[in-house]
Amino acid sequence: MVDKRQGARLLNPNTDLPRKLVLAGEPKSAREARQFARDYVMRSEPGAAEDYVDTIVLVTSELVTNSIRYGTEPGDALALTLHTRRGRTRVEVRDPVRRRPQPRPESHKRDRGRGLLILDELCHWGVDDAAFGKVVWAEVIAK
Repeated sequence: MVDKRQGARLLNPNTDLPRKLVLAGEPKSAREARQFARDYVMRSEPGAAEDYVDTIVLVTSELVTNSIRYGTEPGDALALTLHTRRGRTRVEVRDPVRRRPQPRPESHKRDRGRGLLILDELCHWGVDDAAFGKVVWAEVIAK
């Protein structure tokens, strides 16, 4: 199945399976990932609270942005997988670089480097090794 978003390919079109989107490793993909996450959660959890959906979208954005910045090189792709069940959403981003995310010291001089701190506040997250790269995952639970 091909998504209408330019350059993005949907895999697993069956709604009972986790949903996956393959994205180019470039900055515009973060916007596509946010919209995909919002659409997916709204379809899979129709009565979900707005703050739950917003949290999933923010977590997705942070994971995809980090993958683009630190887990891909020009021409690489990354895969976003979402799975929602009973008020719990798992967001996974797979990229081809094995280097694991590292928190940076807090700084008021930088505009970047706060993504992992945001994840620490919003969800439970971790990193798994994968063939040819890694998977950074996060689980968001409805409150």
